[in-house]
Amino acid sequence: MSISKDHVRIFDTTLRDGEQSPGFTMSAAQKIAFAHALADLGVDVIEAGFPNSSPADFGAVQTIAKEVRNASIAGLARCHQGDIEACARALHDAAKPRIHVFISTSPLHREHKLNMSREQVIERTIMGVELARKYVDDIEFSAEDAFRTEHDYLVDVFSAAVAAGARTLNVPDTVGYATPDEIRELFRYLRAKVKGADDVIFSAHCHNDLGLAVANSLAAIEGGARQVECTINGIGERAGNAAMEELVMALKVRGGWYGVDTGIVTPKLLDTSRLLSRFTGIQVQRNKAIVGQNAFAHESGIHQHGMLKNRDTYEIMRPQDVGWEDSQLVLGRHSGRAAVADRLRTLGHVLDDARLDEVIAQAKVMTQTQHEIHDADLLRLVEGHQHAPGWEVVRMHLTDEGARTHARVELIDPDRRNVQHEDHGDGPIAALFAALARASGVDFELESYEVHSMGIGRDARGEANISARIGGETYTGQGTSRDVLEASAIAWLAVANKIQRAASCLRFAASA
Repeated sequence: MSISKDHVRIFDTTLRDGEQSPGFTMSAAQKIAFAHALADLGVDVIEAGFPNSSPADFGAVQTIAKEVRNASIAGLARCHQGDIEACARALHDAAKPRIHVFISTSPLHREHKLNMSREQVIERTIMGVELARKYVDDIEFSAEDAFRTEHDYLVDVFSAAVAAGARTLNVPDTVGYATPDEIRELFRYLRAKVKGADDVIFSAHCHNDLGLAVANSLAAIEGGARQVECTINGIGERAGNAAMEELVMALKVRGGWYGVDTGIVTPKLLDTSRLLSRFTGIQVQRNKAIVGQNAFAHESGIHQHGMLKNRDTYEIMRPQDVGWEDSQLVLGRHSGRAAVADRLRTLGHVLDDARLDEVIAQAKVMTQTQHEIHDADLLRLVEGHQHAPGWEVVRMHLTDEGARTHARVELIDPDRRNVQHEDHGDGPIAALFAALARASGVDFELESYEVHSMGIGRDARGEANISARIGGETYTGQGTSRDVLEASAIAWLAVANKIQRAASCLRFAASA
């Protein structure tokens, strides 16, 4: 068996470990679509599910195995005959099938979960691997709770699995208890002691209970692991798994240190992350590394000044390398003169020092009620009434009608005329957004919608944030109000205004 020493296989378990965690369930159609996205991303192995856990999981694995041809498709099975046979049936049409068998090995699990002796666990391991090998050649064996297993016994279990025909040995830190130094040394120990170690791939599967999943996965690679099991956005049981986007970019940015690479097409990381968020309805936090909204955003005046001089001062990777169009200099409470002046120049305004100071002072006042200063805000401050603010909310009225909600909105259009329209939807937000679309003539599909509280007590305000992606462009809008529905309407219209202004700019450029 030829094993590359400088390639790390990416084993994605978003559709199995990730999808089985509370709040992240996907439909069969969504799982199939996401499997195609993972294959396009360049994932080596896609763990499509646990076929014997439910008819739905079996069907999804079966369809993925038929349709996705340029990645290995794995199904999970306990070392039980029924599980393994279900895996074999589900993977029958796969171009590159893998059966992933596992059994618990730690003393805690042997006593309280399995009620089995050391010898019985090894016997079951051999049975599981040998039975799986009757159906496919590519067998992965996992020792569940490996990190809390006696090291000498773990060597015995893995040696038995290799002799039975396993090609990949997975070493899970099932409860996220390990530290990087411990993981690194464990992999070095196993590679030195397991019989047949040179003929198999060692794999790491790290959980994030202490926030160390990515760090532990990197340490495992230093210890000799050449497969890492991870998920998009780090989803998974409890606190999740190692986040693929963080792990892959750590190996890429610090390639000189690790000396290995992956086959991941990194400019597709952001789109894959956003696809998962759309399917599950759960967004990543703004400060999430690589794919969070703030990953390449800078508000501090000191940082913005450095970025304008040379982006390497505060960025260690190019945003385009992971799918972002560019860095963002966010204008907010901490922004300085350089960033405000630069944004105004892009909007066609070069101000003298005195006028620039006035605009900055006015913008700082605005940050008391909103987090960011947008282009439209700056233009209003500079141009006054010369710049039409676009669509604005006058009033809105929502009523429940059984299972549906009726919304009526009154707006002021960009020409300062009153416009009224109404529509229905499954709930107040859906009805409100449908009515806004009818009234404005602008429609778009939401990429994300979030509502947060600003402040506490009587001073609390609701802040709504909306994102839409159209024709490769991302448009965001923010609204604040004591009424979260009004804040949502303001944010929706902010996106609509940006879309209309962008269309107007394109028409103007075409006619010029």
